[in-house]
Amino acid sequence: MKKRNRAFGRMQWFTSCISTTLVLLLLGLVVLFGLSAHELSRSVKENLTVTLLLDDDLDTDDAKAFEQRLQLHPYVHTTTLISKEQALEEERERLGTDPTEFLSGQNPYTASIEMTVGADYACTDSLIWIAKELKEMWQVADVIYQRDLVDNLNQTLHKAIMVLAVLAVLLMIISVVLINNTVRLSVYARRQTIHTMRLVGASWGFIRWPFIRRSLGIGLVAATIATALLLGIVHWARLQDAFVATIVTRQTIVAMVVTVYVAGLLLTFACTWLSVGHFLRMKENELYK
Repeated sequence: MKKRNRAFGRMQWFTSCISTTLVLLLLGLVVLFGLSAHELSRSVKENLTVTLLLDDDLDTDDAKAFEQRLQLHPYVHTTTLISKEQALEEERERLGTDPTEFLSGQNPYTASIEMTVGADYACTDSLIWIAKELKEMWQVADVIYQRDLVDNLNQTLHKAIMVLAVLAVLLMIISVVLINNTVRLSVYARRQTIHTMRLVGASWGFIRWPFIRRSLGIGLVAATIATALLLGIVHWARLQDAFVATIVTRQTIVAMVVTVYVAGLLLTFACTWLSVGHFLRMKENELYK
């Protein structure tokens, strides 16, 4: 009989651990995708290009000096100076012919600066006043950026973040329900033991502690397994595409691991505390309903 009870207890522990691991794995994936989507959003926004066409009378040295001063502005992320000669060479390669042949040897292109702004400034309202400020500088002849692209990009990113947020909330609810059901079934199997201990005068804290200790062990093991699987997924994704490493940062991985462990321990503790309390408040005639 004792061997049968031990085997049953081990089977309960194993099934509880597996179900909790799967829940934490889903939760970790949501955190991973959510934080990675945020990094991807920043990366995409910081790659939006604003082209500054420079005044035709500006020589190369003045253009370099202007670029250095431009980098001091808080909204500037990166700058790349393209000289007249470089612009002409790029067009020669693109067209396969020399445009100066049709213009008596004159270079029709002007120097320009390819500028990217910080992610916080990559929205239409910010770009409007940034372009206005830049146009007031005598070195700048014109400012060009794709306004429609900026609007579409921000709308798409906003929708994607909203979908991930809703998904995260739904999975959190599912996680709580599944872990709670798993713990409650485990406690339900030992409801007679709880009732017996209560009859002999054991305190609620004394009765709760073995269940809480067991659940915390399950939560710790499940979190460790889920974390190992998640790290394996991240490592495999990085091997498949190097770009993954730029959006799945070290901070993202740390946040994911911490979330999985905290959720594993906190959810199992809370669910066990509530489940044991539920059976402690039951009367004897309610235990078999």
